[in-house]
Order: sequence, then C-alpha cells, then structure tokens
Amino acid sequence: MITPQTMSVITRIFPPEKRGAAMGVWGTVAGVATLVGPLLGGILTDAFGWEWIFFVNIPVGIVGIVLAQIFVPNIPTRNHSFDWVGVILSAVGMFALVFGIQDGEKYNWSGWIWALIIGGLVVMALFIWWESKVRTEPLLPLSLFADRNFTLSNICIAAMGFAVSGMMVPTMFFLQLVGGMSPTQSALMMVPMAVATGVLAPIIGRLVDRLHPRLIIGSAMALMAGSVIWLGIITRPETPVWLLLIPNFLMGVASAGIWAPLAATATRNLQMSQAGAGSGVYNTTRMIGSVLGSAAVGALLQTRLADELPGLSGSADHISGRLPEFVRSPFSEAMGQTLYLPGVVLLIGVVAAMFFARPRHLGVAAQSAAAARADTSRPIGGAVEA
Repeated sequence: MITPQTMSVITRIFPPEKRGAAMGVWGTVAGVATLVGPLLGGILTDAFGWEWIFFVNIPVGIVGIVLAQIFVPNIPTRNHSFDWVGVILSAVGMFALVFGIQDGEKYNWSGWIWALIIGGLVVMALFIWWESKVRTEPLLPLSLFADRNFTLSNICIAAMGFAVSGMMVPTMFFLQLVGGMSPTQSALMMVPMAVATGVLAPIIGRLVDRLHPRLIIGSAMALMAGSVIWLGIITRPETPVWLLLIPNFLMGVASAGIWAPLAATATRNLQMSQAGAGSGVYNTTRMIGSVLGSAAVGALLQTRLADELPGLSGSADHISGRLPEFVRSPFSEAMGQTLYLPGVVLLIGVVAAMFFARPRHLGVAAQSAAAARADTSRPIGGAVEA
C-alpha cells in the first residue's frame, strides 16, 4: 500500500520533465533501505532472535507517519468505487498460481497441482475479461496499457521483481550454509549493491529526464542479467569473498538504472488523473513478479537439490549451520544453477526495453531547442543576405 502512494504523490507533484530526478531521490532512499534493512535484520537475528525483525518496523512506521503529516502536501482527491469482483478474482487466481508453482515439488507435481495451476490461469483470464467489462472504476484500468511505455515498463518491472526476489534465497543459503557466514555477515555482502544504488540513483535520475529511456534502462537490464548469471557461475565453495562482491556491486549499478528510471518512464506519459491507478498497477505488477519469482526459484531450488543431493529431503529449509565439506560442492552447484533462472528472465526485460518510445516531454524539449536555435540564427534588424 505504501509504495504506490509514494509514487502517486511524486507523479502528481512533479511535472514530467522533472520526474526522473525526483524518482532518483526516491531510488536513493530505497538503496539506503536495502542496506539498512538486511543489516539491521541480521544484527537483531544474531543478538535477539529472528522474531525481533518484525518489531523494528513499529518505530520506523511511527517516524514515517509523523514525517508524512509534516511534509507531504494536501493533494485533491475524489470518491472512488471498489471493484470487489475484481479483487476476489485476482486473489483466487494468484493464490492458485503461486501455491501450485511453489508447493508443486512438495506434492510430487500431482495431477491436482497442475489442475490448480491451470485453474489459476483460467481465473486470471476471467479477471482480465471482467476488468474490460467494468464501466465504473475497474481494479485494473486496461486503458493504461494504451501507452506503450507504461506497458513495457510493467514487463520490465515484473522481470526485475522476479529476479530480485528469486536470487535472494539461493544467495543467502550459499553464504550461510556453504560460506559459514552469520546473518549479519551475509547481510554485509549486500553493502556494495546498496551503496552503488544509493549513490548513482539521483545521478541517473537526472539523466533519464534528458535521455531516451531505451538507452538507460536497456543497458541497466542487460548489466543486471549478466551480473546475476555471473554470480550463478561463481557460486562455488572455492570462490573468494572479494570475487562475489564484484557482481554484487554491478547489480547495484544496474539497479540504479532500473528502479527509478522505470518508475519515471511508466508514469511519464499518463494523465494526472491516472497517477494513482498507474502507480497502483505498476507496483502490483512488481509484486506479482516478486511472488512468482520466489515461487518459481523455490520450486527450481528444490528440484536441483533433489538431483544434486537426493538424501537432503528435497529442501534446504531444515538445515542449520555450515554444511559438511563433502556436501558443499553439490549444494553450491544447485544454488548456482538456480540463479540462472532470474538471469534469463531479466533478458525478457532487456528485449522489452528496446521498444521504449521517446517520452513526450523529450519531444517538446527538442522542439523548444530547435526553435531557440532558429531564433539565434535569425539576422538582427531585418538584415538581408547579399
């Protein structure tokens, strides 16, 4: 609920030509949170137990409420109707899909699991049909997808959400069970990524206001895909820690060119009245990608563990402490192979980014610059060339 609201406020306050810089600051805060969150969570887990990671959200939430009351301006609103049918259909469809994908291995991919997955797809198709028929306020305004950049941004953010959520589990398993790191130490491995994102996000945010999004987002998605695949290749027991930090840092550089630029590109051409709906749909797409990423990578992880280590009960969930040395190599092999899936999914985002259209504000800026050049080249005082 929070992320779409912040995006909507930024979209409504800042004009299109300044929105990239604003989203860059937004991305910097996200980068800092990416650093502080896992690190603080690791410290609390080591010191007091994993239950304390939930309590830390209370003071953070209180501070956020106070700051929002002080600094967020009043924005005109209007009454809305609620699409209950759309909510129910989307919830049922997503539950069936995610449960089927995530727990399929647990139930040996029985016939009813496949029926559940197919049923989820059918319900989601029914949801789309229903949204096309709603005449008041649909949960998913399909008219938003008439804008090419909004549609492509949703494809890219779904791929990014899939990759980021999907890569975390095998990475943390490897660092703690093979590398013997504590939760705090494994969280510190994420510092290069968070620092790179936090430092570069405002800089790239200003650039995205002046450059074609295809250049920035396409390059960043390609860098992200390559970094994740590289991390999968070097996920081995003999790999030194410093080498693992390099793709981690590159993922931070790539993230700075993805999160904020994508958010700005998605909302850049939308009408102001569509800001809330556009932000909501965009972030819902990101969450769907994240959920599917966790489910798909979890299923692949169980399959690879079953192949590499048949006696491990098909899952790493019950393991604690560092693995015995003779198990580390096949376990690492399973973790590394699992990381290839997020990398391949990111390539879908690379292809989508290649089809971004020039945002309207860039076209207006180009026309203004051409007019200014014409004015400066016009002869002064009505002089006529000989």
